[in-house]
Amino acid sequence: MGDDNARPDERPAHPVTLRAFRLAVFPVTNEDYARFLASTGAEPPPFWDDPAFNTPRQPVVGVSWPEAVAYCRWLSDTLGATYRLPTEAEWEKAALGGTDGLRFPWGDASWDGSDGNFPMEATWTVGSAPPNRYGFVDIGFNIHEWCSDWYAADYYTSSPAHDPQGPPAGQRKSSRGGAWRHMIKIARCSARSSIPPDYRYNDYGFRPALDA
Repeated sequence: MGDDNARPDERPAHPVTLRAFRLAVFPVTNEDYARFLASTGAEPPPFWDDPAFNTPRQPVVGVSWPEAVAYCRWLSDTLGATYRLPTEAEWEKAALGGTDGLRFPWGDASWDGSDGNFPMEATWTVGSAPPNRYGFVDIGFNIHEWCSDWYAADYYTSSPAHDPQGPPAGQRKSSRGGAWRHMIKIARCSARSSIPPDYRYNDYGFRPALDA
């Protein structure tokens, strides 16, 4: 986990072991989130009626961290299993696709050969990027994905070697993956980002995890 040749908050690179887990193949789409809204009466995200972001197969955006957690709780009640947001360590493991040191989920270059020079106008339809070696679709692409961890820039200096869960408290929640506004900048498997948990940005979404 991490990269000694990357940004300071990605250092030091260190070995981590994880308990078995599952991760959604796709990020949560507007189609998925509509079922949650209909079932719970929750408030729609701020971009719900924006034609740039609201087709059924685009990833849902503008969902805060607590709202993403609420969706996972609803999904747990609906399907009878305990869904949650992934940890940073789980997300990075999934993005690497079984290959330590991989730069991007698709290899050592951007998936479309553009080096990130693509139209930066809105989210893409889910499935626009190819799956990685584990079969995860759009991981590292399209949206930043909420993780369960609190964020600390120096966390790797004291992170436990088994199943790290992040700091016990903080002011910002961690996220992973590139987004439609600046995909190549933080699409690397080890790249970290964070924002306050109540923010509702149009390049933020999520995909649920599940203990195996």
